[in-house]
Amino acid sequence: MTRDNIYAEKLSRMIQCETISVSGVRNQEKFDAFHSVLESLFPSVFRTMERMEFGDALLLKWKAENPKGEPVLLMSHQDVVEATGEWKHPPFSGDIAEGAVWGRGTVDTKGSLFCIFQAFEELIDEGYKPDVDLYIASGADEETDKTGAKATAEYLKANGIHLQMLMDEGGMIIEEPMKGAEGRFAMIGCLEKGTGNYRFVAHDKGGHSSAPGKNTALPRLGAFMAEIEKKNPFTAKMNDTTKEMFKRLGPHIKGPLGFVMKHAGFFSPLLEKAIPMVNHTAGAMIRTTLAFTMAKGSDGMNVLPEKAYVIGNLRFIHHQGPEESRRILEKIAAKHGVEIEVITEHEGYPVVDFRKAPYRLVEETVKEIYPDAIPTPYAMTGNTDAAEYSIVTENAIRFAPLYINQQQYKSIHASNENISVDALPKGVDFYKSILKKIKGTI
Repeated sequence: MTRDNIYAEKLSRMIQCETISVSGVRNQEKFDAFHSVLESLFPSVFRTMERMEFGDALLLKWKAENPKGEPVLLMSHQDVVEATGEWKHPPFSGDIAEGAVWGRGTVDTKGSLFCIFQAFEELIDEGYKPDVDLYIASGADEETDKTGAKATAEYLKANGIHLQMLMDEGGMIIEEPMKGAEGRFAMIGCLEKGTGNYRFVAHDKGGHSSAPGKNTALPRLGAFMAEIEKKNPFTAKMNDTTKEMFKRLGPHIKGPLGFVMKHAGFFSPLLEKAIPMVNHTAGAMIRTTLAFTMAKGSDGMNVLPEKAYVIGNLRFIHHQGPEESRRILEKIAAKHGVEIEVITEHEGYPVVDFRKAPYRLVEETVKEIYPDAIPTPYAMTGNTDAAEYSIVTENAIRFAPLYINQQQYKSIHASNENISVDALPKGVDFYKSILKKIKGTI
């Protein structure tokens, strides 16, 4: 069998394990079954590396005989989201067809988890001896509560372990990461925004719907949301990561926008105004965002609610964190008789400096394994387990070294998730190469 086929068969077996995570609920049986599959697929890893568990989360340590620097950790989560909708291939079949492995988790993120384990398996079998302690971490509730990542990071901190670098999911190798950008790009996540969930509440006297008054609870909430939707109240501001991203994308975008992006430093004020209007994803990289996600009124179709609320999910940019963002929203809410209750709130996480050695090491390895891809730092709009590790490292790089096409990118958390079979060997080669480059302090 070819390398492609061997790797595809292994990933297929991992996909066949249904590992959906549910908030607040532990299903030890299915994760134990998944761990048993990992043990059978990667015997050298489990024979050689020290194994620790935090709930269903795994931490494996490959101890260096004579460590010459701080440890390095590679991570990717084992849990997946639900698989609804119509699928060409059943979501937990792991079918190998049309040159791809199909199923929930192939991209997010059992594909990269396979590559990490396979890289370690091959290095061990080849007799490689690491110069620093190497870790594999894999959470079982990244999609929900992130308790596994929290517990793992707290264990490392309690034992005085500081990581010189970690790599988690994030950007990937993709074509046209921004509309009009021609070519293949390695999107290396350097910045992860903070998160928050607010409850926006309107109170009223309630009553029967047959004789409604003016400005009852739900219309006031609607007016509040409409004002937010009409004009985003948060400040768009370029940061070093997004400036560099636009500079690297600019030469590959035709027309005036490409020219302006290529000179992002000079044209920052113009980009801060234009980008949110022309690309909502790029706009989310330079300002705080608020998305209304849930709502509750009365329990009866003919009853005016005494209390109504909507839930808003926020992603805080570093220059306008929770406190300032909340003050902005409080002023708008007060005009509509709406109160704000904070459910959760967290500042943005440490930013990886793309000019320093850990990022440069990733970039160097991208150029080696993917010579046709342009390494590009970028700002994450989503969240990862890596955020929990900010207590033990300043260099949490969010990047999975796998090529995906646009259909595969859009299949994340959607139907027909799949990854190309021929993407897997380069993912394994990337992890092997970067681990071999670590001879001590990066």
